[in-house]
Amino acid sequence: MAGKRTTLTVRLRRLAAMLRELREAAQLSKEDVSARTGINVTTLYRIEMAQARPQRRTLGAMLDLYQVSDKIREEALSLLTDALKPGMSHAYEGAVSDVYATYINFEAEALSARQYQTSTVPGLLQTYEYAAAVIDTTMPRLDAATMESRAKARMDRAVNLSKDDPLELWVVMDEAAVRRVVGGPAVMAGQLDRLITETKRKNVILQILPFDAGAHPGMAGSFTLLDFRDPADPELVYVESLAIDTLVEGHSEIRRFGVIFDQLRAMALSPRDSAVLLAEARAAIAQ
Repeated sequence: MAGKRTTLTVRLRRLAAMLRELREAAQLSKEDVSARTGINVTTLYRIEMAQARPQRRTLGAMLDLYQVSDKIREEALSLLTDALKPGMSHAYEGAVSDVYATYINFEAEALSARQYQTSTVPGLLQTYEYAAAVIDTTMPRLDAATMESRAKARMDRAVNLSKDDPLELWVVMDEAAVRRVVGGPAVMAGQLDRLITETKRKNVILQILPFDAGAHPGMAGSFTLLDFRDPADPELVYVESLAIDTLVEGHSEIRRFGVIFDQLRAMALSPRDSAVLLAEARAAIAQ
């Protein structure tokens, strides 16, 4: 049987894909595997969809049936061991949605992120005060402890930009996110200062989509495309909206969002002109 459901991690997704491929290579259906191992078909489905971690004995039974080599067995067991380790989201899983917790784990291991943000500064680049103001406004019914935990999660995620092998971040941000004063002048001034500082990093590119660009393909909402170092880990997209957040996979969908991002960055100001706009917005805020 599978272990209890946990937040998805890169290793768990890779193990699930491996087990699915091994079963298909052995030309066995889930029903065949169930009949020969005693593993419930529903459990097999959840394991192959990365909705549950297999117990070690369950994984062993599957690998025995698929007659894998010692090398593949070792790799699968190593992935299971790594999947048992808590992801970056572990400290916040009670305060954030399952999808967002999963996104935090994937972002921590991603090579690059291409992000379009409609009306707020991206979470990776937010100050604590700005994050708290956004959360308090958009989620007014949250208790203080949960709100603080969510804001802290955004602050802790920022380590991805400064670690030894940092995330490569390319952001296209609507001008509204720069012009709208969130949390009051002092909070917004601090946020703009943070943006100006962060965009000096070699691994951060920021472009602002100006109001005069007119209608654009990102008007439907914010999204982030994540790419990974290992070819075994396919790209995915995190889509945000007021009603729901979701993770999107599949070549055609990934390609669609990639095309949209390319269109947005082509319509946006250059990084240099965006820096000028940021400086102008900062100067316009009274202290």
